[in-house]
Amino acid sequence: MFISAFPAGPLAANCYVVAAAADRGAECVVVDPGQDAAGQLSALLAEHGLTPAAVLLTHGHFDHVWSATEVARDHGVPVYVHAADRPLLTDPAKGLDPALAAQLSALLGQVGLEEPDDLRELAGGETLALAGMELRVEHVPGHTPGSVCYGLAPGGAEPILFTGDLLFAGSIGRTDFPGGDHGEIMRSLERVCSDWADTTGVRPGHGPQTTIARERATNPFLGDIPGR
Repeated sequence: MFISAFPAGPLAANCYVVAAAADRGAECVVVDPGQDAAGQLSALLAEHGLTPAAVLLTHGHFDHVWSATEVARDHGVPVYVHAADRPLLTDPAKGLDPALAAQLSALLGQVGLEEPDDLRELAGGETLALAGMELRVEHVPGHTPGSVCYGLAPGGAEPILFTGDLLFAGSIGRTDFPGGDHGEIMRSLERVCSDWADTTGVRPGHGPQTTIARERATNPFLGDIPGR
């Protein structure tokens, strides 16, 4: 399996490129192309000879979705997002506190954000067959109402979970923005930590990669989650 990542934009949101193999000419999926991601993504795709088959969004916050429409149109591919976060794609201020919303408005000016031409809504529980991979969609509300994780269980390798802003190395997603809910995110974390093996590799929306086992042992927010 091939996984490459780079931090995009001022908030350093991780953008991932995922393929079943590192073969030139292979298809891939792009997870969370955020601010200023398009140029770095194009260079990475050219370097490895990969062709996108889809864009997957873990949630609707602008730092994760900013370049989604551009990338999808450049490559003629669909964008997947949970239905509850779809409104954030064209009105990102809905997911921010007033101060950040004002800053974003100043940044955008009169430029409006558009939905991708081919936008596909998720509900959670689906398995997406894309680029020769099967990705399991987990609805994990709490950071936003439509947050999802994308899980892979490649044959002969440990599982991998793209957690967006649900779970980080040493922390969890904030819940003080509109649509956030601390009780919801804790229930989502408990479910993910129960459903996925401790050996699962966590690829978060910000910061370094980690594992479920490491977070169970060291993450101060997971101390009350029951063991297996």
